[in-house]
Amino acid sequence: QVQLVESGGGLVQPGGSLTLSCVASGFTFSNHAMSWYRRAPGKERELVAIITGDGRSPGYKDSMKGRFTIYRDNAKNTVYLQMNSLKPDDTAVYYCHAPVLDSWGQGTQVSVSS
Repeated sequence: QVQLVESGGGLVQPGGSLTLSCVASGFTFSNHAMSWYRRAPGKERELVAIITGDGRSPGYKDSMKGRFTIYRDNAKNTVYLQMNSLKPDDTAVYYCHAPVLDSWGQGTQVSVSS
């Protein structure tokens, strides 16, 4: 049974940082690319970052490049999203996704506000 469980969300002030975690189970984690999406209030779901199974080819949407970093620890079956210089527009529910399996986590809320 494929499962993705996100954690690490919360309330942070503008300019602050958070690191999200996604623990995967039920498949061979290192064989799969992983990605992070987000859905902000009143907006469509959008891709934030994606990383290959070996962790060597991260990619980012332009608005997140330079602030967000995706990385993974295959020994722990975990993919991370490090978020720096957070802005109020980053407020959203963040989801972990396994593209080939089309499997989603339950989401974790990130709120950026003073």
